[in-house]
Amino acid sequence: MSEKTSPAPGWVDSHCHLDFPEFDGKMDEVRQEMRANGVTHALCISVNYAGFPKVLALAEAYDNFFATVGVHPDHEDRTEVDPLRLVELARHPRIVAIGETGLDYYRVSGDLEWQRERFRAHIRAARECRKPLVIHTRQAAEDTLAIMREEGAAEVGGVMHCFTESRAVADAAIALGFHISFSGIVTFKNAGALKDVARAIPLERLLVETDSPYLAPVPHRGKTNQPALVRYVAGKWPASGASSSASWRLPPRKVFSGFSKEP
Repeated sequence: MSEKTSPAPGWVDSHCHLDFPEFDGKMDEVRQEMRANGVTHALCISVNYAGFPKVLALAEAYDNFFATVGVHPDHEDRTEVDPLRLVELARHPRIVAIGETGLDYYRVSGDLEWQRERFRAHIRAARECRKPLVIHTRQAAEDTLAIMREEGAAEVGGVMHCFTESRAVADAAIALGFHISFSGIVTFKNAGALKDVARAIPLERLLVETDSPYLAPVPHRGKTNQPALVRYVAGKWPASGASSSASWRLPPRKVFSGFSKEP
């Protein structure tokens, strides 16, 4: 039986890795900090098959945690990702999206055709099970967008997570029905260009995240990140057309109802 949590409006962490070792034995503390900081929901992200049971267990244990299933592009196990396996795992009602998937030409080099094929497999699985995508792209925006178009990612939409690309890339992703999610990077002193991109994103296409345990926002930079700190990402600067950072209190349905394409 899952632990029940008040549905009151609050901050939503759209991307975190609470299954990572940094949080072992600390879930009560993590959840207490979430409550203290008005963070009501979190999406726990899968990065490989081996860790998926732990991700799913978190979503089963707590009613305000949800989960994804996928294999991260940085994982160099060249075993082919079978779309049918992803579809089968995604049947669980606590799985709301496919990913983390995408392309990363920064951390991984050489012949990356296996990475592109893995990305295609995830998009095909998402289309089959009608669940949105959680997409990672780093120094690979052109190929990422090309594959999204070729494989029909617009049919399911999703989110471009931990976004650090240009306004043009954001606009292209939005045109495909995707949301743009910003992490603690946008609070960093040298992130002026990224802040400009963030301000230009329509509020209805905007999400915030921690990418815990990484990328803690200012004033906690350098420490272990956690969902409670997502409010620093959301409150660092006003969204376009917003009178205050209160507009960043995004409804949980935007994340947990399939990154709905409707505002």
